[in-house]
Amino acid sequence: MKLGFIGAGSMASALARGLGEPVLVYDPEAQRAERLAADVKGQVAASNSDLADAADVIVLCHKPAGLEQVATEVDGRARAVVSIMAATPTETLEAAYPGVPVYRFIPNLPAEVRRGVLCYAPGSLAADGPEQEILTLFGRAGTVIPLDEPLMEPAMALMSSGPAFLALVAEAMAEAGARHGLDPHQATRLVVETMAGTAAYLDANGLEPGEMRARVATPGGVTEKGLGVLEESGLRGSFDRAIDLIVEAAAR
Repeated sequence: MKLGFIGAGSMASALARGLGEPVLVYDPEAQRAERLAADVKGQVAASNSDLADAADVIVLCHKPAGLEQVATEVDGRARAVVSIMAATPTETLEAAYPGVPVYRFIPNLPAEVRRGVLCYAPGSLAADGPEQEILTLFGRAGTVIPLDEPLMEPAMALMSSGPAFLALVAEAMAEAGARHGLDPHQATRLVVETMAGTAAYLDANGLEPGEMRARVATPGGVTEKGLGVLEESGLRGSFDRAIDLIVEAAAR
């Protein structure tokens, strides 16, 4: 299956590297297209229409505002469409690409190292196209989670913005450790490895986060007291407000 990426920004590049396919690429910024094509041993297309002629599936990685213009340039050549655009539901995609099977994904940046989360909502004609082949291929980049489409934006607030939120937590913890004498790089390494190990432990044991807390925080111990400080500082409320902001912005 030949993929054609329209757009070569950060998320498109991360996804293409995670898929490990020699994709076709078109981007108005030629240097971005050339860098991505070189990274995955692919090729640069001369235009959106040329890309659509050569690709079995076009992958829309451009800004949502460009949907109509790109569809006009593709001009009926698309055989199947994958979109990773935020705030662009399958109904809107199908209006731009009538009669074409549409597959909507929201990936996150760890897709580049094949540890991503890819939320998925099929269009109404998905079964008429290469749905299973696309799901298998995109599954290389991480875990594909099918969702009812109205839940895509709330999910995006967790898994697409989540790496930035978790990076802020890691940064704050490492800075606190450095204040107590740890080398900043060592402190960061301690936090990053602890985050990775915690995720692996939760997954391997099928634990809910609260169960993990209970295993680590001995009653009356310093971890329990530290958790109390975080709760008193409003950690949950801060995450609530951040998630609400993203969901509300995506709904506009």
